[in-house]
Amino acid sequence: MKLSNYPLLLQAAICALVLAVLGYLVAQALDFQLDTEVIFALGLAVGGFVVPLIVRRSGSVAALNESVTADTRTLYVGNLPYRANEAAVRDLFAQFGQVVSVRLMKDKVTGKRRGFGFIEMPAPDAERAIAALNDKEYQQRTLKVREANEKKDRENEVDI
Repeated sequence: MKLSNYPLLLQAAICALVLAVLGYLVAQALDFQLDTEVIFALGLAVGGFVVPLIVRRSGSVAALNESVTADTRTLYVGNLPYRANEAAVRDLFAQFGQVVSVRLMKDKVTGKRRGFGFIEMPAPDAERAIAALNDKEYQQRTLKVREANEKKDRENEVDI
């Protein structure tokens, strides 16, 4: 598993520990006349100095990744076959670009699919998918694909 899959604080702790062990090994190889505890503590201190630099750099990469995915669109996909699952729908939309997420709606009581869902894609890919898939046949159903509306605020709705 890649280090980037771990939370940032855990990454920092792992890096500090690795640097401490490396410092200890280098000090042993160079035959410094210091106690083991002192060498390890120096390694942790160096790790404590270097890790914030790594974290800052990772933070800038994370911010860059967020800006890339910030311009995504959520698509509404209606009239889906009930037998279509998330993987099949992901594969269908992946023909037109990166698929960030797939959510197929299910009935809360029965757990059965309701025949519609939402796909999140980068904006240019979403436009291609809409153009290619709206009113097209998929598993004997004519799909309805468009940009999703904003989620309604249920607290402000008034039932009449």
